[in-house]
Amino acid sequence: MTAAAASCSADEALQRLKEGNARFIAGQARFPTVQKEVLADLAKGQQPYATVLGCSDSRVPPELVFDASFGELFVVRVAGNVLGPSILGTLQYAGSHLNTPLFVVMGHQGCGAVEAALASRYRGVSHGARIQVLLENIQPALEGLDGSQPPELLLERAVEANVRHAVEAIQAMPEAADARERGMRLVGAVYHLESGRVRFLE
Repeated sequence: MTAAAASCSADEALQRLKEGNARFIAGQARFPTVQKEVLADLAKGQQPYATVLGCSDSRVPPELVFDASFGELFVVRVAGNVLGPSILGTLQYAGSHLNTPLFVVMGHQGCGAVEAALASRYRGVSHGARIQVLLENIQPALEGLDGSQPPELLLERAVEANVRHAVEAIQAMPEAADARERGMRLVGAVYHLESGRVRFLE
């Protein structure tokens, strides 16, 4: 049985992510390559210990950020880590079929999608039609923010607000109560590009 297939609770899964991120920051990642035996074992099935909804940004690969090997994380990536029908369906699959004990919504410092949503909201900047649809998913998270703040601070707060908004939306879904009863846990997080550190919003 691989480390990924080992049964663990949501709290244990979160601790594994924190420890992996610490190894990543320290330059002590454990999985630069993978053995053929591991791949053969994973071909039989998967049992990841965490599901991560993150941004598509090329600088934020969850597997590397958390020093996780093949089969350990079920990763969903979309610009701005926004929710939508396909994303929600994928998360539901992770909960009902893979039974991952931990779900993480992870935004990141300097998110271009959130920055574009801010530009659209406060400066009237227009974007391509399909990009605009994506940004509309971020707009509700920006309510209540002070648009007069310095741009860098506003973006930092908007990134966190966007993560919290997604977490709240997932928690409000009918399936969430059942998932909590089964010991599953949902947390938000923000990745810092400059340091590599993941700050969990617990």
